[in-house]
Amino acid sequence: MMTRAVLALALLGLSVVGCGGGGKYGYSPKYIPTDSEEAALKGARDYDPVMYNREPEVWRKGTVTLFGVVTARAPGNGGMATVGLSVRRLEPRNLCENGNDDDTCRVTVSDKDFGTVRALVPLKGEDDVGEHSVAVGSLLRVVGKIGEDVDESGMPVLRASFYRHWPRYFYVTRANAETMRQ
Repeated sequence: MMTRAVLALALLGLSVVGCGGGGKYGYSPKYIPTDSEEAALKGARDYDPVMYNREPEVWRKGTVTLFGVVTARAPGNGGMATVGLSVRRLEPRNLCENGNDDDTCRVTVSDKDFGTVRALVPLKGEDDVGEHSVAVGSLLRVVGKIGEDVDESGMPVLRASFYRHWPRYFYVTRANAETMRQ
């Protein structure tokens, strides 16, 4: 009998770990990357628009990652979506409505942007179409390479090999600190 209880607890623990913690939208006090996100991030560096402008050739050689709030979305080439992104910084801790309930925590990014990027993103399933699809106001984390081309306004174009999506209202900005806690 005791062995079954231990086995059940072990399986429950594995199922929680398998989810990556925090669920699909990262409801936890700190940001938790998914397993596939961790794999995509290997060797990537955080995008820095100032350094990119100084050394674009250097930045095009490697993989970059960034968080951005969607400012525009249009069909792109090859079934990809073209999205305009207002680049944001990930906050070290997520804001929570209730410090005793992780389900009230939301992934938190800066309320001010520090650059803009155009990204080609291979949207799939409900991220492409539906109630919670990528739209203006969504938050994306993208990992990919910056191409040599720029869009019509001069923004660099990032070709995403990985993305993670939070629909509008499923994340918060630092501006929400007045009504939420850390």
